[in-house]
Amino acid sequence: MPLASRCAAVLPCRTTQAATLFGALVSCSSIQGASWFLASGPVAAENQVLRLLADLADMPAAAGDCFVSGGSAGNLSALVTARDTTRRRRVLAPYDRVRFAVSDQAHSSIGNALRIIGFEPFTVPTTDHRLTGPALRVALLADADPSDVIGVAATAATTNAGIIDDLSGIATVARDFDLWFHVDGAYGGAGLLAPSVRDRYRGVEHADSLVIDPHKWLFAPFDCAALLYRDPRLARAAHTQGASYLDALHTDDDTQWNPSDYAHHLSRRARGLPLWFSLAVHGTRAYSEAIEKTLTLARTTAALIRTAPYLELIREPELSAVTFRRIGWTAEDYAEWSAHLLAGQTTFTAPTGWEGETVARLAFLQPETERVCGAARVCVPPPPVGAGIQLRVRKEPAPLPYSIQAPDRVSAGTPDQAAVRPVGTPGVTRAWSGVTVTSPVTGLSAVMWFAW
Repeated sequence: MPLASRCAAVLPCRTTQAATLFGALVSCSSIQGASWFLASGPVAAENQVLRLLADLADMPAAAGDCFVSGGSAGNLSALVTARDTTRRRRVLAPYDRVRFAVSDQAHSSIGNALRIIGFEPFTVPTTDHRLTGPALRVALLADADPSDVIGVAATAATTNAGIIDDLSGIATVARDFDLWFHVDGAYGGAGLLAPSVRDRYRGVEHADSLVIDPHKWLFAPFDCAALLYRDPRLARAAHTQGASYLDALHTDDDTQWNPSDYAHHLSRRARGLPLWFSLAVHGTRAYSEAIEKTLTLARTTAALIRTAPYLELIREPELSAVTFRRIGWTAEDYAEWSAHLLAGQTTFTAPTGWEGETVARLAFLQPETERVCGAARVCVPPPPVGAGIQLRVRKEPAPLPYSIQAPDRVSAGTPDQAAVRPVGTPGVTRAWSGVTVTSPVTGLSAVMWFAW
């Protein structure tokens, strides 16, 4: 039973089998992806996925960037680009005061990134935990000198409750005040694939930078976060590292894309390949259906909570996070309940905070997770007698959506020529192994060869 399918405490990683397979191959083969000069094939494949994500967000045809390790790295790199771009545009001195607008619900990595790069947060109060364009405008107009506010970070969606900010309204204010518009969609960005919630992302197409974590809701293995820029040239100007030993990487050919030039990293693994392969195997429709299943699960769970007199739904779920309270419970009660569920291997959940109160939270990112009412495994606190809402996970393993044939022998020389010899044959100094993967959708097979 996949552990992540029973995890409702955090935003867990449940990978597709295709992504898991290719992630293992990328890791064991040590495929790097720093530059076009050294890894044009992996970089080209990663760029196909980045193009897909940019298209889902309706960003311009020129939009793009690279994969980084996570939302923290993506937010940091994006804010560095915002800093350098706006300082050049506004002709600011290196030590001029600079602020960046954030809400009181922004992810902790945003505040950490601002601290690292020497920005002051310009904190805007939220209405019902959601940053809006009008609230941002009022805060800017009320400030004694808003000219040093150079950007705004919106959220799509908040980690705690899955709330999507007023992206369209914020984009309008950003344009009026000449602000860099960054959208942190590390968790919720995958919802762009779900037709039932796509309209909630209106305005994301105006983002100057956007972060989406495939290792959260796009079923890719850790660590994988997509960083997108409306104009990647600005990121390249901010992040390109210069040294004589790097001269070979940089040419006048704009088609030679170097991921190391678009974020704060230099060395990097080709972390976008597992997602690329999984999308090639399953197609985007399967991803949309999987995300919709988790959204349906959250809505159904919320409906069941509303029918229980001993529970209170804190707010309707916008995405796949459900927050609620058990009437009369203390923080110790929630902690004991969570520990009991974990000890029984029923599910992994944890209390959270909401407006100073300890409450319960369920985060559904796994389409394998099913809800039922009246079974033995309780996921939502039950009344003293009777059953509550429960979490059930399919006990049978899902069949592979493709066939895999792994060889038991390797060949010396190259995959195209050398005779096949058993592993351990004397004199074999360079060995190759191949894995054949066949998609039932297209019927096409591919053999991936790896040398050691």
